[in-house]
Amino acid sequence: MSGDIITPQTTATSEQGRATGAADRGTTLAPSRAARELGLKRSEFDLAVHLGRVRTVPDEGGGGRRVPRDEIERIRTGHGSSALRESVRAVGTTAGAAVMEVTGARFNRLARLGLLVPVHFYLNRYRAVVWLYLSDELRQFAADEKNAALLKGRTPQGLRDQLGEGLDLRPRNWRGRRLGLLLRQADHPWARAAAVASLLDATDVSDVVTDPYERSHLRRFRPMPAAHGSPGSPAAQLAEEIMTAGDPDEIEWLRSDLAHAVAAARGQHPAPRPVPRGMPTAPRGRNPVLPETEPRPPETEQPAPRETERNRRRSGLFGRLWRRDS
Repeated sequence: MSGDIITPQTTATSEQGRATGAADRGTTLAPSRAARELGLKRSEFDLAVHLGRVRTVPDEGGGGRRVPRDEIERIRTGHGSSALRESVRAVGTTAGAAVMEVTGARFNRLARLGLLVPVHFYLNRYRAVVWLYLSDELRQFAADEKNAALLKGRTPQGLRDQLGEGLDLRPRNWRGRRLGLLLRQADHPWARAAAVASLLDATDVSDVVTDPYERSHLRRFRPMPAAHGSPGSPAAQLAEEIMTAGDPDEIEWLRSDLAHAVAAARGQHPAPRPVPRGMPTAPRGRNPVLPETEPRPPETEQPAPRETERNRRRSGLFGRLWRRDS
């Protein structure tokens, strides 16, 4: 190994923190247990967390996020589990059109125009993207008198032109919703930066975060996306396209946000890096042993050239969508 990473010393304080974290597990529940206590399917519970309707906290023991017991009681003594279940009921195009009392074709047009925001997606066995929407939000949209002209009669010419040019804002709107979830759950400056970076491809992240040690640290906090097929499969590649920003203005906006988030994280908690050769050391067991050779950056991979990577993305299914500022 070419160098040692500077890490916090193991002290009585950190041992006490671990003990406290272990004790905290007694006042929190694993997601599967919390879902059972609330009488929800796991998919319903996960969506409630996604929407911020069930509060979670990080597991100090490193086992993912957990649900405080008092959060379970808050839901039970409030509107109750049945109300929570109804608030997260997600429907596809056919059921959504029935909720709004419109045809499936009109429903799809409204969704592609970005007027109906998907809350989730999955790939069916034919690798077709199935978008899901909150039933509550669809009812609210249909009940709003300002939307009456969109639900009946001919779609305005300007909107028809946009649809004819391939406009489909469903992936972008879903990404915006996902970013909101990730930022709500981020409990560390680098986690907030990683949430933004998770919607950009590696080329854009490398352009913005030029320090290899910061990129390596950023990857430690990168949220794990939901699996869609085996790695490298057509289904996984399609899901990756949906989860990666594709519109030029969206990319630039995220790049700017990433630069600001990394600057803020750097100011609060600089990324760890190898100890320079010759720096005095503390006794073994308290600090890392110093390297005998000059440290090297943690990365060896070379990101694909920007245009090559962008052209690859644009040739995909969602890369052919009409681009516009919004």
